[in-house]
Amino acid sequence: MSERNIDPGTVAGFGDEWQRFRHDDESPNVEHHFAEYFSEFPWDQLPANAEGADFGCGSGRWARLVAPRVGTLHLVDASAEALAVARHNLRDAPGARFHRATIDDHPIPPESLDFGYCLGVLHHIPDTRSALAACVRALKPGAPFLLYLYYALENRPAWYRALFHASTLARYAISKLPPVAKNGVTDAIAVGVYLPLARAASVVDKLGGPADSLPLAYYRSSQLYTMRNDARDRFGTPLEQRFTRAQIQEMLESVGMKNVRFREGAPYWCAVSQKA
Repeated sequence: MSERNIDPGTVAGFGDEWQRFRHDDESPNVEHHFAEYFSEFPWDQLPANAEGADFGCGSGRWARLVAPRVGTLHLVDASAEALAVARHNLRDAPGARFHRATIDDHPIPPESLDFGYCLGVLHHIPDTRSALAACVRALKPGAPFLLYLYYALENRPAWYRALFHASTLARYAISKLPPVAKNGVTDAIAVGVYLPLARAASVVDKLGGPADSLPLAYYRSSQLYTMRNDARDRFGTPLEQRFTRAQIQEMLESVGMKNVRFREGAPYWCAVSQKA
């Protein structure tokens, strides 16, 4: 496997993460979050027995729900540990194809896919634009592509962004810990920070208040498993980039996509576009 355009520490960290958070049949909230991420995806425009790809499949949590809807689904990931979990989770999916490869060097032929998606991956890659171009290269003209990148909080007030930047300093330290310590610290963050803030937002929501303006309000209906996973994802990863809505649109268009459409609610800014 080529190591072009990857951060080895990040790949190793996600291999450990997906071994721990396997998103198997007992994992909560997956269908709920799938409906959010894929809310704008044009399923009705796909041909029968469509062929597509999950770029950066991780545990295969999204692929488990996509595979029954299509003919062939390629799962691409740089981590052998992640692919092992994905193989287990899609053991009953005859159309699943697994590729251990970086996104820049994936083996899928150009202009062969009817659709593709990449959720929560490219912001962990040094050259996000290059990896995005590699995804788009595999799409047929007119094929839809679903993209989710960490957003730059440009729609949040200054105090909210200041809290986030303070948490980033903690991420720098936590991401350098050995796996056992890292998992313990991020579990503590999930229990001591995510859970109380999410439940407080739930109370505000039930009282008719502005719950969406509160930190971690997105998790108000999530179970602790999801919070633990996302805390590990957020604080345990060495490399993280963030993009504004305008930057995401410009980047998509620069690699040959058109008709960019964004989900207006959380998760921000989930985007569907079409290969020109």
